[in-house]
Amino acid sequence: MQGKGIIMYEEIERLNVEAQEYAKRLNVVLEEVKRVIVGQKHVLNKLLICLIADGHVLLEGVPGLAKTLMVKTLSDTLTAKFVRIQFTPDLLPADITGTKIYEHRTAAFSTQKGPIFSNFILADEINRAPPKVQSALLEAMQERQVSIQGETFKLDTPFMVMATQNPIETEGTYKLPEAQ
Repeated sequence: MQGKGIIMYEEIERLNVEAQEYAKRLNVVLEEVKRVIVGQKHVLNKLLICLIADGHVLLEGVPGLAKTLMVKTLSDTLTAKFVRIQFTPDLLPADITGTKIYEHRTAAFSTQKGPIFSNFILADEINRAPPKVQSALLEAMQERQVSIQGETFKLDTPFMVMATQNPIETEGTYKLPEAQ
């Protein structure tokens, strides 16, 4: 029984060392982002927590609070693929997921992947998109995959959606369901 306790203690020690290494790396990332984003330490910490937890985040605030710059800077710091999608009432699900296109040369359909196939997605003004588009984004967020005309594609890792919405200009927008 005593031997088992020693093994568990060694495992705990190993995990502590590993956690300290990850904490150091995260501090380097945080300090690099803080070189561009002044203030908003609380928001930056929450973004990193969300990244570690393999989650997504909704940033709500008036224009000019550097929400877009914050997400772009985090992505650049991690040398990850970043894309900003401006959500509008005329956006279609295929505009973010992609579609199949018929090519006359080959007489076959080829898949054109949409902007959702990035590591960091900034879904700007998500509440301006129609429910079908929000639903397509939600599928990608939950399932970590996208279906394009019956074919399923896994998304890259890390995959994080950072959505923004402006709380003031709510006229002409689609309210986000609680699930989102």
